[in-house]
Amino acid sequence: MRLIIVSGLSGSGKSVALHMLEDLDFYCIDNIPAALLTSVISEIIATRDHTYDLTAVGVDARNRPTDIDAVPQLVEKLRTDGVQCEVLFLHADDNILLKRYSETRRKHPLSGRRLSLREAIARERQVLAPIRETADLIIDTTRTSVHDLRDAVRSRIEQRAEGKLSLLFESFGYKHGIPSDADFVFDVRCLPNPYWDLALRPWSGKDAPVTDYLEQQLDVRAMLADITAFLDAWIPAFKRSNRSYLTVALGCTGGQHRSVYIVERLAAHFSASYDHVLTRHTELTARSGDIVGVQPGE
Repeated sequence: MRLIIVSGLSGSGKSVALHMLEDLDFYCIDNIPAALLTSVISEIIATRDHTYDLTAVGVDARNRPTDIDAVPQLVEKLRTDGVQCEVLFLHADDNILLKRYSETRRKHPLSGRRLSLREAIARERQVLAPIRETADLIIDTTRTSVHDLRDAVRSRIEQRAEGKLSLLFESFGYKHGIPSDADFVFDVRCLPNPYWDLALRPWSGKDAPVTDYLEQQLDVRAMLADITAFLDAWIPAFKRSNRSYLTVALGCTGGQHRSVYIVERLAAHFSASYDHVLTRHTELTARSGDIVGVQPGE
């Protein structure tokens, strides 16, 4: 049995993730009381019905804190009992969540406790902290479209085989902020910048004019070799510790040239050793104009 526990902040895209899992043939149960998780999962396992071979359950902050606190221990016990249990956690920046609620005028599930919306979001982060800390995969939807979120769930969860490590190499621009869901972050802003060459500026790090330029730079080759050696040495340690997902982020100033080039080269290198290697170019996606807010309740 494969079980995905989906949790996260209201408005961050939990319903979108669950709907995607449903499309992937998971049997989905949303907003299950955390206190009932043990009994529900035990009953599902006892049925031996193949309908539940793939199951996903949504857990939110509308639970007693003590019940939320017990989730990490339940996850560990399920894994000990042979259940392939994974925890997916979604979140977004406070200002983005405030904007989404303002646009939809929906009520936050905790705002009825004499809390302002901002206070309710802060309280929700506190309540769900134990689940976030045990999460196998964290997705920041601050700048993610509904389409991109569905694609992320599909590519990282559906295609990952049991016992295999899913590696994501992600480029970003520091001027837009550091991705909060990365396990490793490397800063490549010290490398020669193709942006200052007007002939190269319109291209990205995936295009031949930029890749040809960067491949000729000694500092670029040295940085790439050092990062590759570091990850070659330490990714196996994460795999041995039974990590299911690992995200490596590389940032330059704008996220268009240097970080994109390094990400592509790292992905090509590690694809030879790992079965599930993905790339994501945050700023190239943003340039396409499809960044839209995930609505509260999704």
